[in-house]
Amino acid sequence: MQTSTPTNIQGRIHSIESFGTVDGPGVRFVVFLQGCPMRCAYCHNPDTWEINAGTPVSPARIMERYERNKSFYKDGGITVTGGEPLLQLDFLIELFTLAKKENIHTCIDTSGIPFTPSNKEWTDKLNTLMTMTDLVMLDIKHIDPKCHKDLTGCPNDNILRFAWYLDKKKIPVWIRHVVVPSITDDETYLYRLGWFIGGLSNLKALDVLPYHTMGKAKYEKLGIPYRLEDIPPMDRPTLLLKKQAILKGIKDRRNQQPGSL
Repeated sequence: MQTSTPTNIQGRIHSIESFGTVDGPGVRFVVFLQGCPMRCAYCHNPDTWEINAGTPVSPARIMERYERNKSFYKDGGITVTGGEPLLQLDFLIELFTLAKKENIHTCIDTSGIPFTPSNKEWTDKLNTLMTMTDLVMLDIKHIDPKCHKDLTGCPNDNILRFAWYLDKKKIPVWIRHVVVPSITDDETYLYRLGWFIGGLSNLKALDVLPYHTMGKAKYEKLGIPYRLEDIPPMDRPTLLLKKQAILKGIKDRRNQQPGSL
C-alpha cells in the first residue's frame, strides 16, 4: 500500500463492518460515520444521530483496517455510510484519495440532505469528492415535500437537487426507498417517485427495501420514543407489488408517457 503525507484529519466513526454485502457491489468494507441531521421515524440507528459523538479515526487507520482483509474485497470496495457521510467531506476526500491510489471501488451511502449548492466552499469540496467516487447510493425517503418533512423532520428539496447534481456529474447512482405500511406505501407517491428517478440518466439500480422493527430495542435503550410503535413490518409479497408502482413511473418517464395508477 502506498503511503501519503500524514494529516490531522479524522472522521468521527460510529462503527465498521468488515464484510458488508448490501452496501454496494460485491463484498464491502463499510464505515459508519457519526452524526445525522435527519430524524427519520423508521431509522434503525438512532445512536448515529448525535453530531459530536463517535470515535475519532484517521483515513490512514481506516485503510490499514481495509488492508487486513483486502483479498475479500476484490469485487467490492469501500462504502461510507452513516449517520450522514456528507457531513464529513474533508474526511471523505482524504479517505477516497487513499483508496483510489489503490484502485479501490468507492461508494457513498447518503440521504443527500447536506447538499448546499449556495455554499461555494462546501460545493467545491463536494466536486473534488465526486472525482474519486465510483457510486452513490441515494436514499429518497419520500417524494412528497410535506410527507417527507413529517417523516424525517427535514424538507426534501435539497435531496432532489442532489439527485440532479449527480446526474449532471454523471456519477452512477443507486436509489434506495424504504416502504413503510401506511406511510410510504401509497402507490400514487410511489409512481411519482418512479417518475422523478426515471428522469435520471445515471440511474443504475433501484433498491426497494421493506420496513422492519429491528431497531426498536435501541430506542428503548436510549430512552427515545419510537414513533412507529404500531406499524407492522412490510411483508415481501406486498413490497414486490409496491415496487411495480415505482417501476411503472420510471418506464412512463423514460417513454414520456404521463400516466397514473
